Amino acid sequence: MSSHHHHDHTHEDKHHGHHHAPTSFNRAFAIGISLNIGFVIVEAFYGWQAHSLSLLADAGHNLSDVLGLLLAWAAIFLGTFQGNDQRTYGWRRASILAALINAMVLLVAMGAMAWEALQRFQHPVAVTGQTMMWVAGIGVLINGATAWLFMNGSHNDINIRGAFLHMAADALVSLGVVVAGFAYIVCGWPWLDPVMSLLIAIVIINGTWRLLKQSLHLTLDGVPEHIDLAEVRRYLLSLPDVSAVHDLHIWAMSSSEVALTVQLVMPTSQTRDALLQEITEELHEHYHINHATIQIVTVPFTRACSSQVPPPPCKDKHSH
Repeated sequence: MSSHHHHDHTHEDKHHGHHHAPTSFNRAFAIGISLNIGFVIVEAFYGWQAHSLSLLADAGHNLSDVLGLLLAWAAIFLGTFQGNDQRTYGWRRASILAALINAMVLLVAMGAMAWEALQRFQHPVAVTGQTMMWVAGIGVLINGATAWLFMNGSHNDINIRGAFLHMAADALVSLGVVVAGFAYIVCGWPWLDPVMSLLIAIVIINGTWRLLKQSLHLTLDGVPEHIDLAEVRRYLLSLPDVSAVHDLHIWAMSSSEVALTVQLVMPTSQTRDALLQEITEELHEHYHINHATIQIVTVPFTRACSSQVPPPPCKDKHSH
């Protein structure tokens, strides 16, 4: 019975995997964090001066943003640490946890804002419209610019997506404040301030919900959404001499790296390194799976977790 383990840890691959994220986003994080800290101070001061709830709420929200950015940045930094004998994956999973915490913080912040807005309906407060407009206008620019810095990474990295959503949400909140301030000057509607806060909260909760679901899914070792497991299984079954695919697992090791383990049943085949290399490269090129561990057996000897065909009964306990 020949069984073979193959791990792809080539240098090219490591480079391809997780080392591209930190370099390209260091500048974005540094700029985003410093701009936002400065803005929080200005905004809180003027919000307090102008009695504007939406300015104060925005300042609080911007502060949660700075924390969100710091969290996402720290996670990327932790992810670059090499693994050791205690933690063989290093700290890569930190980036998924950061996205999860980011989503939770955003939801709590928005819930608090919505609650405060509802309180304000009962007791409307006179606000200074012009101050609101100026300060929030600066907020739109700062948050919009920061979100734009993270835009291109938000499609394929859930952690960067968390940072992007946070900043885009902020630009929206600030825009709402500008509109509320304008309407207050023109029409004298104090109720528009809380209405705006409420609308924005709903929009952001809606967007964050998906991030929460995705990051929770990956935390629980779910299959990343850009990978179709059935398609990967079909590809493996289509290989010459493969009669069955057992124990196929695909999960995210970090917000930008995917791992796979599988057992291929090949009754006639002699194990060939060339085949393993070909499979590994194909998985990397087409499915963006960076870490593949492939075991080849002539007779299935494990009770498979996720196979359609039950293997012959065996005394052997489940082995991975």
